[in-house]
Amino acid sequence: MIDIGAQIGATGRAVTEVEGHIRVLLTRDYAATPDDVWDALTDPARLRRWFLPISGDLRAGGQFQLEGNAGGEILHCEPPSRLRVTFGGPSSLVEVRLSGDDTHTRLELEHTVPVEFAGSAAGSLFVGPGWDGAALGLALHLVGAVADDPNSIETQRFNLASIAAWVRATTGVATDAEVEAGRAAALAQYCPDVKD
Repeated sequence: MIDIGAQIGATGRAVTEVEGHIRVLLTRDYAATPDDVWDALTDPARLRRWFLPISGDLRAGGQFQLEGNAGGEILHCEPPSRLRVTFGGPSSLVEVRLSGDDTHTRLELEHTVPVEFAGSAAGSLFVGPGWDGAALGLALHLVGAVADDPNSIETQRFNLASIAAWVRATTGVATDAEVEAGRAAALAQYCPDVKD
């Protein structure tokens, strides 16, 4: 069992709309070196243990495919500090930045899409909880633990708390109606068996 409140509190979330783009920013600190976190993010054998199996030409300019999820192009790869990829389409960009020292790493994950792709800033509710789950999976992996089944009730309770956190991050950036519609869609997607 995980401490859901502590795990939700360990992650920072921000949503902005600038120049026709929605930006979702997730930040989290890990008690591991940047080299170790980078390796967990980019080594296919490790990535499959905490996120998803990956295939493709895993280098700058290459293509990747996550099993049962998005694929894209690797636009920039600067070990151990910066990875930028398209994610599910050419206008959906994910950038991971790592900084730290020999005792900790700060991860910043930024997912940017055009407003017309997301519909509004409430589009953060479609991707934010998924990135929260990835941040949790990475945290558990780095301490030698394994994430629960993605369909378990505990995972769905975590997702429920994540959705509430993303609602708070999105409030004021999207209209109340857009936030509520995004929240309802996220609840159906991420925690269908748990009532809030």
